[in-house]
Amino acid sequence: MLAHVDLPGPPRVGKYGVDLGVMERLALPSLRPTATEEATGRLVLIDELGRMELACTAFRHAVDALFAAEVDVVATVHTHRDPFTDALKRRTDIEVVQLTPANRDVLPGELAARLQQPRTHGSPPSHG
Repeated sequence: MLAHVDLPGPPRVGKYGVDLGVMERLALPSLRPTATEEATGRLVLIDELGRMELACTAFRHAVDALFAAEVDVVATVHTHRDPFTDALKRRTDIEVVQLTPANRDVLPGELAARLQQPRTHGSPPSHG
């Protein structure tokens, strides 16, 4: 359990206490290997880059390493203002795609089709 109203924190996100140990035990081991050269060309899905997850400094470092690696990243990102996610969204190799009620059913297929296309020289990576 990452967060619960009965967890004491810190940190606290709204009414929820966050157990950062859960992030370190569960999320980090799955992210670290993908930021290495052996993972070149792989796809990493992150659900999500939100307040609770970003409270873990080691998680932020692992995400930074992913975006520096030669992997495709598809991540859900909270809409709140945050220095970490705001900086990611400003990167030139990132495309932000807004999920809306109108596109939520077709967007997974569209993203999958785009990620299956071979990259051409000069085209931006598929981070986003």
